[in-house]
Amino acid sequence: MSLRTALSRTSAALAAALLVATALPAPAPAAPTPSPGPAAGVGETGAARWAVQPSSAKGPTGRNYFIYDVAPGSTLTDHVGITNLGDRPLTFDVYGTDAYSSTDGAFALLPADRRATDVGSWIRVDRREWTIPAGKRVDIPFRLTVPADATPGDHTGGVIGAVARVRTTADGQRVLVDQRLAARVYLRVTGPVRPAVTVEAVDVSYDNPVNPFAGGDVVVRYRLRNDGNVRLGGSGTVTVDAPFGWEQARTFPTDLPELLPGATFTVTERITGVPPLLRLTAEVDIAATSTDTALPPVVRTAGIWAPPWLLLALLAVAAGGGGLRWWRRRDAPAAGRVATPGPAESTTAGQPPAPGPADAPAAPQPAAAAASGGAATGPVPGVTPRPDARRPDAS
Repeated sequence: MSLRTALSRTSAALAAALLVATALPAPAPAAPTPSPGPAAGVGETGAARWAVQPSSAKGPTGRNYFIYDVAPGSTLTDHVGITNLGDRPLTFDVYGTDAYSSTDGAFALLPADRRATDVGSWIRVDRREWTIPAGKRVDIPFRLTVPADATPGDHTGGVIGAVARVRTTADGQRVLVDQRLAARVYLRVTGPVRPAVTVEAVDVSYDNPVNPFAGGDVVVRYRLRNDGNVRLGGSGTVTVDAPFGWEQARTFPTDLPELLPGATFTVTERITGVPPLLRLTAEVDIAATSTDTALPPVVRTAGIWAPPWLLLALLAVAAGGGGLRWWRRRDAPAAGRVATPGPAESTTAGQPPAPGPADAPAAPQPAAAAASGGAATGPVPGVTPRPDARRPDAS
């Protein structure tokens, strides 16, 4: 298999093998000039070692970064110094690119296969490839032209010195590895400065404990966005309150990474030992700063229910037992009470009550006379005739 074919087949591995080594980020609260860092990045691949740093036509100037404050339409010339620290000549790709904030807040540069559209596209080098002898430094000039319609504010990127080398993997395949070092570029286009930060979302979760006295964990996640046109830093604090503003916990201020304009960053805070007090409220307080000034505090809150289930269960059992005892006491007098007879029901002791009018048996009626008109004869059973009564058949 030819080298050209192997390189083509393994092109997908190039992006994964790209390495970007840059100096430590400058904290945003500092003065317009970022805080000191390494004067040069040092890279190594196999026997190759090199450094990239701001320089001049006469050599390094001691700058940590390229820092510019220019007006739209301006053009300037500067130099980047690349030193071959190895024992053999190396060929470098030298070009400019844009920077961005990664998801973990780190300073990052665009991959080699992505085209720059901001400050990286404003940088022009006389030629792309530069071969530097072993142990030598070359101060390479470049021009930076700011478009006339460039937006005011911060524009961040880097001047890269990259080495492409062929390596053989463990299974015998040959891959092209592109390793890069960069000197950062911090450029501000003059004009109105608008520092602004937004807390886009706050999410609160609570691990409700079985034992309410032991407390549980509160996890607070919030996402920040730099809505302004300058890079920002600062710190964030989270406070957890119970009802009526009863503070339960407060975190130490967390240093925020450098957020470039338009960048987002998610912060996660875990607070332990918070008791379940029915309702917990998390307050996020952001104290953001730019290289120019401090911003007004940005505060956002979110809450979550935290019922003390064990205590509620005990209260429910106690309430149920109390209700059952009350019900039993309420029914006890009705079960043992003796009814008192009224006046109509009173009787002589030892005698049954006399039947009332409604209880008297109906008197037997005499048999009906025959249809022929004959009268019934004989006494009616159960009826005592009066002495003066005359029988119907007496003369």
